[in-house]
Amino acid sequence: MKPKLLIVELWGLGDLIIATPIIRAAAERYDVTLLAKPFALDLRPRLWPGVNVVPFVAPWTAFKGKYRLWQWHWPQILRLGREFETGHFEWGLSARWDPRDHLILKLIGVKNRLGFPRAGSTILLSHPLAKPDPEAHRYEYWRTGARALGLDLPQREKIPISTPRNPQTVLIHSGAGQTIRVWPLVNYRGLAARLREQGFAVQIACDPEQRDWWLRSGESGVATPPNVADLIALTDHAGVFIGNDSGPGHLAAFCGVPTFTIFGPQVAEWFVPLHPWAEWMDGKVCPYMPCSDYCRYPVPFCIRNITEMEVWPRVEKFVHTHCKTEAVNVR
Repeated sequence: MKPKLLIVELWGLGDLIIATPIIRAAAERYDVTLLAKPFALDLRPRLWPGVNVVPFVAPWTAFKGKYRLWQWHWPQILRLGREFETGHFEWGLSARWDPRDHLILKLIGVKNRLGFPRAGSTILLSHPLAKPDPEAHRYEYWRTGARALGLDLPQREKIPISTPRNPQTVLIHSGAGQTIRVWPLVNYRGLAARLREQGFAVQIACDPEQRDWWLRSGESGVATPPNVADLIALTDHAGVFIGNDSGPGHLAAFCGVPTFTIFGPQVAEWFVPLHPWAEWMDGKVCPYMPCSDYCRYPVPFCIRNITEMEVWPRVEKFVHTHCKTEAVNVR
């Protein structure tokens, strides 16, 4: 009988995609339960079908008001521990240096609790882990945790990736979790026009709040996937992906689609999608970088000041390398 392992990743879509290699590897030797946001249920059939998913929205992952402890749904948090009482987890792992994750492992009653201590959370962990190099990709934290579990994950550049199902369509996704990470839509429209002029099929996708802008710009076929399942279906029709530092790009990479990411406030080396052919454009230098999703200036010039003319030569080469032209364009 496999020992029971609880993996905790309570943040965004991209974060959970980065955890996918360890979830898959662990499922071969452990009975894995994943504690994650509800969209993990949509990811499970495609990425880790044998894993038990427990959906949970942690209040501290909200963009606003995350530190208003009096507004947290404390009964739900405490009930989480009681719901897992019958789980008898022998092992538990969080790849974040977050005491709140460590407290959850403790509340659930995990016997062997692995994590990266911070702010005194060593007392909540039975197996504190040493952090990787500060310049390392987020994936390296999962690799460190994997080694503690007796698992050997490949280097980031050697993760097995499937082949795109449709190498003839360029998928441009203009959305992101926060506006500070969004490259101006007019620039994406310019890239799409240039690619279509060269005979490439282009599918535009966006977040709901961007849809009207694209429609007004004449993009009648713009897609606005309402959930992760529909986003996966859209990605399956792409040969390459172009977009912001966001969850859809990470998902595309793990579905086998080469990605070109336009970064802003974050350090690209920390969050480049897990694809061996991934390319990216760094944000403009800022004295406060990385600043995550909070900008000290009225306008996040780190991403807004990246021009279409700067990005185009690299995107053109990227698309010509990985995609095929098609007579009929998608509009």
